[in-house]
Amino acid sequence: FPEFATPIPPLKRVAVLGGGNTAMDAARCSRRMGAEVHVLYRRSRTEMPARIEEIEHAEEEGVKFEYLATPLAYSGDENGWLKSARCQRMELGEPDDSGRRRPVPIEGSEYELELDTVVVSIGTNANPLIQQTTPDLEVNKWGNILADETTLATSKRGVYAGGDIVTGGATVILAAGAGKVAARSIDEFLTK
Repeated sequence: FPEFATPIPPLKRVAVLGGGNTAMDAARCSRRMGAEVHVLYRRSRTEMPARIEEIEHAEEEGVKFEYLATPLAYSGDENGWLKSARCQRMELGEPDDSGRRRPVPIEGSEYELELDTVVVSIGTNANPLIQQTTPDLEVNKWGNILADETTLATSKRGVYAGGDIVTGGATVILAAGAGKVAARSIDEFLTK
């Protein structure tokens, strides 16, 4: 590693928890660092929120997918280093509040997965500080800022927002594009 980089110990067996684009990125990066990588996702491939291209690229790079599986507990060695995860198989039940079928544990389906690293990538939440400190800024039920689709203007005069805080977890390119739109809108606001 270059001297300015944060040293990362060699990865041998990594589990990435989650099924979104960030989980796919973590899995692919871990794989490129030489690790055997298992993505644990508690639903089936059909319910995965990641873009299909991201999933396919991870598969092409050798990432192993364990669908309908979730970790229950972790075990470490005498020094506290991770050794394994006890996992459980799931089956899909009735839809939950998100509309996706709810994962239901299968009794007696536990198994051990040898690991040295776990990357948790199971969702994002808006920072509640935004709502607490700016009550006149309109947000949706998840705490994401509501912004005009064309200008990215918010309910607070002179404030513009874009990226994940508006759309929820998305790609960097969409956030960069939103930054460009917001910059134009801010310029127009300031010059008028």
